[in-house]
Amino acid sequence: MIDPERLILLGEIGAAHGIKGEVSIRTFTEDPADIAAYGPLSDKAGKRTFKIAGLRVTAKAVIARLQGVDDRTAAEKLRNTGLYVKRGQLPDLEPGEYYYEDLAGLTAVDAQGSVLGTVAGVVNYGAGDLVEISRPGERETLLVPFTKEAVPAVDIETGRVTVVLPAFAEDDGEAGTADGLVEEE
Repeated sequence: MIDPERLILLGEIGAAHGIKGEVSIRTFTEDPADIAAYGPLSDKAGKRTFKIAGLRVTAKAVIARLQGVDDRTAAEKLRNTGLYVKRGQLPDLEPGEYYYEDLAGLTAVDAQGSVLGTVAGVVNYGAGDLVEISRPGERETLLVPFTKEAVPAVDIETGRVTVVLPAFAEDDGEAGTADGLVEEE
């Protein structure tokens, strides 16, 4: 069940831009300009609200003027602030579509239906989207490429994500060193 009150991260405030209080925003929306279409945004705690008073998309960034932020000093204080909306404010999706945030908390299973863990979220470190899976009894999470080959099925209704692990991820490490790598002799 999707909670319409759940906060969804749409962007993050970056550096101040100029001296009149503008900020750069790293957006997580399909079209960067869409971040202004959802109405007021809030911080993660919901204590501060931000209304985008002006926005322009450049080749390198989204530059925004936030209502009530009138100088560089005020803009600099907002750096790294996440910009959130309630899940219920997002547009309805077609059947079979989902937002990445909807995957958090789903059960990750392999092709045989064995539980691998719980989806912690979707991350991107620059080389593409990765599904992050928390595994029971393990400190480190499992990162799986978010491709059709590695994640062939996502079923929001049943709360399951099917994952096909690469062969090296299934290796128990016994054939080589403690990390599963074989050292050359």
